[in-house]
Amino acid sequence: MVFCQTEDRSLRVAIVHYWFVGNGGGERVVEALAEMFPQADLFCLFAEQETMTPRLRRHRLTTSFLQRIPGGRRWYKQLLPLHPLAIEQFDLSKYDLILSSESGPAKGVLSSPEACHICYCHSPMRYLWDLYSPYRRAMRPLAGIAFALTAHYLRMWDLASAGRVDHFVANSYNVAARIRKHYRRDATVVYPPVDLSSGYLADRVEEYYLVVSRLTEYKRVDLAIEACNQLNRPLRIVGDGDQYKYLRRLAGPSIKFLGRLDDEALCENYAHCRALLFPGEEDFGIVPVEAHSFGRPVIAFGRGGVLETVRGLMTGDRLNVEGATGVLFSEQTSDSLVRAIEFFESVESRFSPSFIRHSAAQFDASRFKSEMRDLISQSLECRRIPNSLVQMTSKSDQVVGC
Repeated sequence: MVFCQTEDRSLRVAIVHYWFVGNGGGERVVEALAEMFPQADLFCLFAEQETMTPRLRRHRLTTSFLQRIPGGRRWYKQLLPLHPLAIEQFDLSKYDLILSSESGPAKGVLSSPEACHICYCHSPMRYLWDLYSPYRRAMRPLAGIAFALTAHYLRMWDLASAGRVDHFVANSYNVAARIRKHYRRDATVVYPPVDLSSGYLADRVEEYYLVVSRLTEYKRVDLAIEACNQLNRPLRIVGDGDQYKYLRRLAGPSIKFLGRLDDEALCENYAHCRALLFPGEEDFGIVPVEAHSFGRPVIAFGRGGVLETVRGLMTGDRLNVEGATGVLFSEQTSDSLVRAIEFFESVESRFSPSFIRHSAAQFDASRFKSEMRDLISQSLECRRIPNSLVQMTSKSDQVVGC
């Protein structure tokens, strides 16, 4: 049995996040880790204090020198070439445990040989690896050349910095496969925490479909708009982002933009929607799980993390509706989404809201904390055992989890 060192308040803990400029899935992971370690100090490249939850603001926060560059908090993505230098300037030499929350450079921090560094990876940087070519094609020629030169250097640094991590944790099997491909490292899968406490089954369902998303290109909200335009179906869109003006021009009279909503209003829209539309490809995707917590089905593009969260029928499959929580479409086009919506409507009455709500339970925040606590305790115990002893006993499998 492994001694649970995570309960020791004398344990010196650093939590490293890439930046605090919103309140998405990465920030929820950091908040759950901060609850597990109330003594932890936070580190990040940039931070907008007003976007951080009150719980996170109780922790001591250190930002990088990039925070002090005029306009840095606005143009933080354009400062990408400086991110490795900035992350390496943090002095973490006094910490016993380092938890990095990674979909950027956070895992690149330098630590003492005695420290245990566990990286919770939301994804390797997609614009450097699997989405590099689409990102570059979307740029103007001179910007594309500059990006290519920068990306080459950053890929080498990203791969080298993966060697600074003692244990990788992935937010899905989808991301674990990317870690294995790009870093040649294995990762333990621990699904991210989702707050299911607000979920409930409403007494009525209304006619509208729902999108909850940042309005950025890769989320493919345009497909949901085009499909609902074509079918003349009511669609409510929650969220904002740099594609707002473009999407407004695309939208027909049945489309409503609600902007950012407070928690109560968001819950109301989840609870009464006909179904959630999820046309993008996500590493994990918390939004479908949130919709499931209200008993609502999800119509999603059938790639990425959604394959682990939605028990999806493929369009035309009428045999397994009772065991399904949504419908998946195979091509990321508006026509494919139209067919999926029409098929969903033909079997809509056979979906069970109570079954859908029950399916979300496996992603509850308490499960995340329990699994992370066990993993961290085991990793700390392995670090405590002298290396010579580990080498002597590893062949006989007497040391577990090293």
